[in-house]
Amino acid sequence: MSGLTLIVKTVTRLVIGFIVVYGASVVLYGHITPGGGFAGGVMLACALILIVLAFGKRKVFGIVSEKKLSGWDSLAALGIIEIVFIGLFGEMFFKDIFTHGQPMALVSGGTILWSNIIVGIKVAAFLFAVFMALAMFRMTREGSEGMK
Repeated sequence: MSGLTLIVKTVTRLVIGFIVVYGASVVLYGHITPGGGFAGGVMLACALILIVLAFGKRKVFGIVSEKKLSGWDSLAALGIIEIVFIGLFGEMFFKDIFTHGQPMALVSGGTILWSNIIVGIKVAAFLFAVFMALAMFRMTREGSEGMK
């Protein structure tokens, strides 16, 4: 049986939606409020990590596969490069080519909103991958030490 106790699983079911919504909010409104792509990405990765700790890795990979996480990580890296080249080859270095909206509105920061979204995806996918790699390393290490 994978995962933890019924209490942990129940609390995880109750709070996981709030964590995901708050993490997405921090990513989307990072150019208006404190936060941004990195902080929101960490929250989104923590949501996935909490699911793994409470229910086991099969539950997370039922939601999103390893292949999809790797794809999102790679697409986010390409998105970062794309935003840099858009700014680099504009009329001025890092000139915002997107239209500006109303101040304090969601679409008011030019490329900052897109940068936050891309960084949020990159950080969430990468941190979750690091967590899973360290978890697998620990399991293989414990398995090899048990055979000695």
